[in-house]
Amino acid sequence: MTTLFHVAQNWLNQDPDAETRAELTALLDAAKGGDKAAEAELHARFDGRLQFGTAGLRGRLQAGSMGMNRVLVSQAAGGLAEYLKGYDKEPSIVIGYDGRKNSDVFARDTAEIMAGAGVKAYLLPRKLPTPVLAYAIQYFDTTAGVMVTASHNPPEDNGYKVYLGKENGGGQIVSPADKDIAALIDKVAAGNIQDLPRSDNYVVLNDEVVDAYIAKTASLAKEPACDINYVYTAMHGVGYEVLSKTLAKAGLPQPHVVADQVWPDGTFPTVNFPNPEEKGALDLAIKVAKEKNAEFIIANDPDADRLAVAVPDAQGNWKSLHGNVVGCFLGWYLAKQYQGKQGTLACSLVSSPALAEIAKKYGFQSEETLTGFKYIGKVSGLLFGFEEALGYLVDPDKVRDKDGISAAIVFLDLVRNLKKQGKTLADYADEFTKEFGAYVSGQISIRVSDLSEIGKLMTALRNNPPAEIAGVKVAQFIDHTKTDRQSDILVFNLENGGRLIARPSGTEPKIKFYLDARGKDPKDADRVLAEFDEGVRHILRQDAYGKQAC
Repeated sequence: MTTLFHVAQNWLNQDPDAETRAELTALLDAAKGGDKAAEAELHARFDGRLQFGTAGLRGRLQAGSMGMNRVLVSQAAGGLAEYLKGYDKEPSIVIGYDGRKNSDVFARDTAEIMAGAGVKAYLLPRKLPTPVLAYAIQYFDTTAGVMVTASHNPPEDNGYKVYLGKENGGGQIVSPADKDIAALIDKVAAGNIQDLPRSDNYVVLNDEVVDAYIAKTASLAKEPACDINYVYTAMHGVGYEVLSKTLAKAGLPQPHVVADQVWPDGTFPTVNFPNPEEKGALDLAIKVAKEKNAEFIIANDPDADRLAVAVPDAQGNWKSLHGNVVGCFLGWYLAKQYQGKQGTLACSLVSSPALAEIAKKYGFQSEETLTGFKYIGKVSGLLFGFEEALGYLVDPDKVRDKDGISAAIVFLDLVRNLKKQGKTLADYADEFTKEFGAYVSGQISIRVSDLSEIGKLMTALRNNPPAEIAGVKVAQFIDHTKTDRQSDILVFNLENGGRLIARPSGTEPKIKFYLDARGKDPKDADRVLAEFDEGVRHILRQDAYGKQAC
């Protein structure tokens, strides 16, 4: 117990933040006074460390080594600075931040520590989208970039996303860089952050890079002008300012906005979970769309690197388009534009197999990568990339990460292209089905409070794979821990062309099951998917798999 108290006190002595100091002081005093709940909470805060990986850091805002706070971020900045100094003779970094609580504080701490370590540091001028930071890495040709964001995580979270520039192309870090940086962070963490040199000799940027991003993104719009009646929500994030200026520059119509969600607010007061994929997240946008009789809704997540689209059906009921649908719509539209070029259409292996069919038809290469844009962005000759979780890369010469602003511009251009032909998005969907077949996707997510449950379920599926799902035989079982992918991903290919993929989330405490199915037509595909979904849930309720709730 003395060791726990010593570790917590040592952390407290370093902490420059009054709020987390008070939080930890109260916990420590209560635990020393015999409060068992406080003692258990201290263990939860300090029995381990928020791990730095290929997603950088992401976790709950709280004191202790298992939370996002100024001590942990300073340690991360110190370790990253040492890595960059060993990587580049004249290391440099650009730092961005979104509207979450403490994002600006973590960004300034990083800038001061980088400058103090001799790394040339640039700080973006205000809260801005992640794609602007990703673009700034190439614009300034920096060694690295950091974006302080937890993307679409719950309001109480924050994160620290790291990119490498120069010959690494400006994409998110991949192994072994993550392990090398983590080792250096651990060295810094063994000391005291107050010993890290700090300096205010960093550059706070003006709008030059923002304006350059806007101009380059606006140039993606090429179709004839026309009226478009649509709604936009920023989901309390940082997307609206840059999107609105880009629309103006491109000559595209401005949307009706969801006023309560259009400006940054790190408390996310109108949504339980600021992820446009989550049920209820678009309710206010749908309300505005009905009032304005809009054609469709577009939404960014809080750091604007993702794009969601919702449309009304024939009965006027609104529903979100699956990320695979939007990805294939954009992929098909761009493939037609790129005819005659050489290049690759890429998606993560959990995304729709339909993209490969599009690539085949138009003479492009296709590639399935491991999950995440850190892999998609590294594909050679990339023309377009997407992942089913609403991430799209439509202009890989500009950024090497998903970009919800650029994707919105291209999606609006697709709408203008259709209007030029007297067609709607529904017509486009029908034509896609006729051309490539009726693909449909679904997902089952199991959120856990104990992370060990994820490992237990994956082990059970790996050691006792189902022979059939919903009465359809499993034709092929692939365990990617045993392939050159070396990743904790399980794939079940069915005899009817269906596919189930299981993988732990890289950013949240849950396991995801991705379902892909095909049918003779959309109605038939929906039927096949519904049976598939129930079959998967039935398997997960069995004793062999721990009777997981789903």
